[in-house]
Amino acid sequence: MIYKIYPLLVFFMLSFAKDSKSTPEIKKATVKTFAKAEKLTVDLKIESIYNTLHSNNFSLPELKTFTEALKGFYLLKEKGVIQKDILTLIDFSLSSNTKRLWVIDLTTNTILYNSLVAHGRNTGDEFASTFSNSNSSFKSSLGFYSTGEIYRGKHGASLRLDGLERGVNDNARERAVVMHGADYVSESFIRSNKRLGRSLGCPAIPLELTDEIIETIKNKSCLYIYHPSRSFAMEEKLIS
Repeated sequence: MIYKIYPLLVFFMLSFAKDSKSTPEIKKATVKTFAKAEKLTVDLKIESIYNTLHSNNFSLPELKTFTEALKGFYLLKEKGVIQKDILTLIDFSLSSNTKRLWVIDLTTNTILYNSLVAHGRNTGDEFASTFSNSNSSFKSSLGFYSTGEIYRGKHGASLRLDGLERGVNDNARERAVVMHGADYVSESFIRSNKRLGRSLGCPAIPLELTDEIIETIKNKSCLYIYHPSRSFAMEEKLIS
């Protein structure tokens, strides 16, 4: 219930900051307090959503990862960059032998899919560690994407992706980094090789889930690929 109280606190702080009798120092301190309160309000709201996720017996992503993804989702939705209330989250801090992709319906707070997903062959073996935005790097790129259109290529039905962060993933379409199905994304491949197969940089998913997932997330939904090596806010890199 705390997050419902903070908007009133923020209103009173803003009114106080605008008071002509307030000194510049008081106004500055009030604005800083407002920013902290606003951040806390958003964090509490996201935590509340997280705690009400309908998992469908799937595992949940980490709260920290979910929080980063949802903050970006809100910003991109506000800017009109994305249109659907669908969030796809990939956590590349996890072993490739685990189901580290989630597709979440934010209208109903329901996890629709929890799946294996591959990283690029030069990004790491079992664990992803290095990333690139360069052509022919055969590495994955982190950050926020807007999903595009479905097309049929050498991997069958595939989904184009548009990177939204300058210098981080904005070459995705040029690099042909897309979501597609692959036979090396499977439990049987893990059993035989002790790790999941790897792509040329694409977030490849199991063949049996490809059509369902890309049909669900196509056309301007939000995809976020997380790794703890990210050390900047999306706003610094966001393509305007």
